[in-house]
Amino acid sequence: MADFYERLGVGRDATADELQRAYRKLARQYHPDINKDPGAEEKFKQVSEAYDVLSDPDQRKRYDAFGDDFRRVPPDVDPETWARAQRAGGAGRAASGGRAGASQGAWGGSAGPGGWSGGWSEADGDVDLEDLLGGMFGGRRGWGPIPGADQEVGFDLSVPEAYWGGHRRLTISGPDGGRTVEVTIPAGVTDGQRIRLAGQGGQGSGDAPAGDLYLVAHLVGDRRYRVEGRDIYVDLPVSPSEAALGARVALETPGGEVKLRVPGGTSSGKRLRLKGRGLGAKRNPGDLYAEVRIVLPDKLSDEEQRLYEQLAAATTFDPRRQR
Repeated sequence: MADFYERLGVGRDATADELQRAYRKLARQYHPDINKDPGAEEKFKQVSEAYDVLSDPDQRKRYDAFGDDFRRVPPDVDPETWARAQRAGGAGRAASGGRAGASQGAWGGSAGPGGWSGGWSEADGDVDLEDLLGGMFGGRRGWGPIPGADQEVGFDLSVPEAYWGGHRRLTISGPDGGRTVEVTIPAGVTDGQRIRLAGQGGQGSGDAPAGDLYLVAHLVGDRRYRVEGRDIYVDLPVSPSEAALGARVALETPGGEVKLRVPGGTSSGKRLRLKGRGLGAKRNPGDLYAEVRIVLPDKLSDEEQRLYEQLAAATTFDPRRQR
């Protein structure tokens, strides 16, 4: 199993924000709807699995402690006990000299309808199971009920839906058919943000609790809005006279229509910032940027033609000499 940190391209001391940024970058790169390479879907699944584990504090702690074995080590086994068992297993294998059929110490087991069964196989009688585990299983040699696995499902969201939030009914497909879940989308949800539905993931065995379901928001852009992180970008068409003389113009934003002042002498490409009208939590929202686009009519009237000719004759302005 490839190291989860390596899959995301981060160090083992990466913060939660660093993990999220790395995941979002790789998810966009390998998402099957964007990347049509044959191996992109598998890469996307690997990246998603790594982020799902490392973004959960409890799972990350177990992964750091037990490595690739973190899913099969019972919750009540501490890292030091596990390390002692691994050392004892290594000693048993060394003592056997690799002989065919020699007894070797190892952890093992298998999952079945009643949960996980298995445990420690002693190496030539040198390892005492009860002494090693200190009776932590209450004298039983079984793992007991196993909690259900967490699940992660992506869903598409328009920019206005992300801005306002609301309620959605989503159909989640699975091996036993589809099921419908109700989800409350928080206002200002950003691309890649995970919404947790506790206890709606995979079913546990026996009396163990179910896992959690994580819904990952994928913002879908349109011709009006572009999103970068928490910031929203929208085009603002203006006439030549509005750009030259200044004007107050109406602008449609995800939060509704606003009146925006365009300063005189505004050129195409200039960004006018509306602070706090982007996405994100209310205490730390992004901004909305209106990008000015000077638009001319397809056909000038006779009067417009005459006035533009007068302006051309009167002006000394040369845009190609401006820096």
